[in-house]
Amino acid sequence: MEWLSATPLQSLLPFLLASFLIELTPGPNMAYLALVSASEGRRAGAATVAGVALGLAVIGIIAALGVAQLILASPLLYGALRWAGIAFLLYLAWDGWRMGTDIVKSADKPDSQHFMRGFITNLLNPKAGAFYVTVLPSFVVPGLPASQQTIILTGAYVGVATAVHAAIVILAGSLEPILNNPRRELVARRVLSAMLAAVAIWFGWVTGR
Repeated sequence: MEWLSATPLQSLLPFLLASFLIELTPGPNMAYLALVSASEGRRAGAATVAGVALGLAVIGIIAALGVAQLILASPLLYGALRWAGIAFLLYLAWDGWRMGTDIVKSADKPDSQHFMRGFITNLLNPKAGAFYVTVLPSFVVPGLPASQQTIILTGAYVGVATAVHAAIVILAGSLEPILNNPRRELVARRVLSAMLAAVAIWFGWVTGR
């Protein structure tokens, strides 16, 4: 309870609202979770959500240690991370596009693979690091333990993001039974993969300097 008192409600509640609105903005996580859940089911989506949550938590810890600020301050490091993230998203889009074709048959991937893809996607997301460096500190109340507030706010953000992502999985996963027909599945998978590729390009545009 002492930790909770480190972050007053007048700071925590606006932060939760800001986090919720930010997570509703279309981005790489939303597009990839929709692709996985609609084509491979809610279990695959849930495993991906777990990876995403861990990735966001790790970035929050890195930001608290000041590493994220160093990356954002270095054009070389920021650019390398940004292009690696774009390349990985495009790879996921290509992988989703080719699954189900005569060359590559669609098969259930292990949960660990979905988990790792969600995890890596967020580790290579400089936008997440920017959130922790630019948005989160503005909700830290002066005069109270900054480290404890940062940890609490990071946990709150990960919780909000996970709830939004879980909702996406539930909604997109409801389409999976409809897509049991191979032809419909192929069309839906390619449409969602094209959308993910478009998000990757958009992501590269908005994170450019």
